[in-house]
Amino acid sequence: MPRATVPANVGSIEIEYETFGSPSDPTLLLVMGFTAQMIAWSDDFCRALAGLGLHVVRFDNRDCGLSSKLDGVMVDPGPVMAAVFANEPAPEVPYTLSDMALDAVGLLDHLAVDSAHIVGASMGGMIVQHMAIEHPRRVRSLTSIMSMTGEPEFGSPTPEAAEALLSPPETERQAYIDASPKYGVWQSKRYFDEMKVKTDAARSYDRSFYPEGSARQLAAIYASGRRHEALANLTVPTLVIHGTDDTLIPPSGGRRTHELVPGSTMLMIADMGHDIPEPIQPMVVSAIHAHVRLAEWRRTTGR
Repeated sequence: MPRATVPANVGSIEIEYETFGSPSDPTLLLVMGFTAQMIAWSDDFCRALAGLGLHVVRFDNRDCGLSSKLDGVMVDPGPVMAAVFANEPAPEVPYTLSDMALDAVGLLDHLAVDSAHIVGASMGGMIVQHMAIEHPRRVRSLTSIMSMTGEPEFGSPTPEAAEALLSPPETERQAYIDASPKYGVWQSKRYFDEMKVKTDAARSYDRSFYPEGSARQLAAIYASGRRHEALANLTVPTLVIHGTDDTLIPPSGGRRTHELVPGSTMLMIADMGHDIPEPIQPMVVSAIHAHVRLAEWRRTTGR
């Protein structure tokens, strides 16, 4: 079972987090994506990794879940997105992905963890890329899942996926649950389970329904710009995982990340969309564990 914790004070905000496994094992920090709470890393997924000898930490990003929220701080992501696509400087935003990366580093400080293996999904992949670029001494290995490099020409959503992402969510609980299958447009088609989707939506709604944070997180993604030059200079061991059926961040986003990061490993998973369905979780767990163990071996042997 995860260990209940007191939120970590990170600068001026609080970060809600949970841990699995022993703190004496190497730490694996899981960073979730756009508007998704830490429970999107399923309990079984976290337990499986902890059972392989890892100290697993999951947390809510700012403006999401039970972490601090910037209530009333307004931003229109439209002009930010337009500036990026026009290759022009973005307007000022409340925070960027670099700030969110600092939140994750602050959580490591709170846990007295000098360096960790970091895994991010979607926007979380972007955040861990920023961690590896800007705080390399805190990173033992990087795993970027279903993510991209900040270059709009690689990994931009299909029109159908973008429409589902950007449409305002239903605010009434049952309507929100009933509407949740629309996100199946980007999920794994082979493993789509409408009942599970609705169950997960209910759990997420009951824990923290906070649509206001989506505009600020979206603005942070686009205002943070391109990472291609910095990624090309990374030296941290890197694993890139992507699904062939992803339409929210299509496979070109993952392939471009792999192409840029020197010595990176690419795992392209058939029938995986913009999610990690239960039948695919063992494959992803195994890949992350093998990547972490190799990075630990190289770290201890100097090879």
